[in-house]
Amino acid sequence: MQQCIVHLIRKSFRYAGRQHRDGIVKALKPVYTAPSEQAAKDRFAEFTAEWGQRYPAIVRLWECSWAEFVPFLEYDVEIRRVICTTNAIESINARYRRAVRARGHFPNENAALKCLYLVTRSLDPTGGGRARWTMRWKPALNAFAITFAGRFERSIKQ
Repeated sequence: MQQCIVHLIRKSFRYAGRQHRDGIVKALKPVYTAPSEQAAKDRFAEFTAEWGQRYPAIVRLWECSWAEFVPFLEYDVEIRRVICTTNAIESINARYRRAVRARGHFPNENAALKCLYLVTRSLDPTGGGRARWTMRWKPALNAFAITFAGRFERSIKQ
């Protein structure tokens, strides 16, 4: 389980004053862009020293979420850019739930799969998003191919 970095930062803003948000983001960026867990811990200690007195709830939030945050640091920078937020996944899951809820029940599994396929196709009806998608994902695809060498080639061949 990996903690969504964007949501973790947004949760941090819940406890911060609006006038301090830029400073908090600037202080947290070295934490979630750190090359290793130890470097992230060191940067978090600096964040705690700077902001811990004023906003102890933010420090506690990050400490409680640390175990879910750490797996994020094990990936390459290119992969991190892609997985730093779960918004796209949450969005498509919400659309799937909405489509299934609107229809109630399905006569068989194929009917349900067809419904989900149509929902997926409706996300990009013109097909123009694929060109933008491939350009943005090229560095991440290369990193995925190296990091998950055994599993990645199998899924491409299918």
